Amino acid sequence: MSQEIRNNRQLAEEIFLAGVDAVHPSKLMGRCLKRSEEGLIINGVLHRIKGKIYVAGAGKASGAMAEAAEEILGDMIAEGHVIVKYGYSKPLKKIKITEAGHPLPDHNGYIGTKKIVEIAKKAGEDDMFIFLVSGGGSSLLADYPEGASEKDMVKMNDLLVRCGASISEINIVRKHLSRIKGGQLARLVYPATLVNLIVSDVPGDSPAVIASGPAYPDDSTFAEAMGVVEKYNITEKMPESLLHHLKKGVRGEIPENPDASDLVFQRTFNVIVGNNRMALEAAAARAEKEGCDCIIDEDLLCFDVEAAAEYIVKKALSASESRKQEKPLCLLFGGETTVRVKGGGTGGRNQHLALLCARLLRRHPGITVLCGGTDGTDGPTEAAGAVIDSSTWRDAIMNRIDPQWYIENYDSFNFFREAGGLIITGPTFTNVMDLIVVICQK
Repeated sequence: MSQEIRNNRQLAEEIFLAGVDAVHPSKLMGRCLKRSEEGLIINGVLHRIKGKIYVAGAGKASGAMAEAAEEILGDMIAEGHVIVKYGYSKPLKKIKITEAGHPLPDHNGYIGTKKIVEIAKKAGEDDMFIFLVSGGGSSLLADYPEGASEKDMVKMNDLLVRCGASISEINIVRKHLSRIKGGQLARLVYPATLVNLIVSDVPGDSPAVIASGPAYPDDSTFAEAMGVVEKYNITEKMPESLLHHLKKGVRGEIPENPDASDLVFQRTFNVIVGNNRMALEAAAARAEKEGCDCIIDEDLLCFDVEAAAEYIVKKALSASESRKQEKPLCLLFGGETTVRVKGGGTGGRNQHLALLCARLLRRHPGITVLCGGTDGTDGPTEAAGAVIDSSTWRDAIMNRIDPQWYIENYDSFNFFREAGGLIITGPTFTNVMDLIVVICQK
């Protein structure tokens, strides 16, 4: 492998990490939450505090968000509790923390959620309830409807994340199998003021989708939730208790979640403090600092992983062929692809995407592609993603590693563990979807 290719792999990783660093909660929270003598300034708006301040949250970034909140608010916090993924804890003083399972909920998630509900019910009319939400919140904020069990919900979440549904579709189902999601946290907190501070991990940054919208009006219905499970053919596989609950909702025997007309939202504020675009712009700034021309692709990669690989490679080849300058070109893509897992291997959407790109680029030198999750975790693996170039496929075959077999068995993690190319960051304490960094150099 040439020194140039090695350097471009390193450059791609540095650009990726610059994007991730820009959306760390320690930087995001200080911009939107400030303490003053008159109260709290949240997103530029003064809130006068007459009563207590409670802080709770759920998501991969919520521990770091809570740490920043403690730095800013100090003794103004009366009580709090956040739920994070294992390994994402932070040393907190007044806010308690529970580590729990993700992407599949476990018993700790249910315990932590009960504690958040207990705190929410304490909040009175003069109080403020600050909720810190980020990607992963849908799994970590774990509960289940009456008549079901933890085991039922674990199985249901596994079916949802594997069936090929988009995150929006998955969360429509989750909202209707919960007593806290889909705006129902706002119902619990009312009449206290509810401030929902959000690190977005979804296209469009809709608070209705992030962590299944616990503090946002829900305009979806039980009928739509049933439509999702029918569309992806999981009705016969899902627990009977949960199917029964959805059917009752469709028949009108269970009330729909609160919508925008509900009084509980008169004292609710939703604020996006970080998103994918912020990470892309920081990554672009780093690329330009390193001497690259840079283009941020305006279309989010929120479609099937195979189509995404073709889209990325087509853009890279077109840009590479049309350029006459020797200056490297950096193409940046954001979003979150979907993958319908068919094999029994280990991997994640970013590693699978990188391996698909390696197949398409095997005869096209001069292009390096890094696919990574900003949360530092890609699927149930220790890697954030992987980096490839035109030599990846050829070198694997020369070393008697069959990349096509790993693609067919959805075993991208073990491919890159054998062939090299894993990007391992450890917990990043944030989550704003994925970043794909492409370096084109003739």
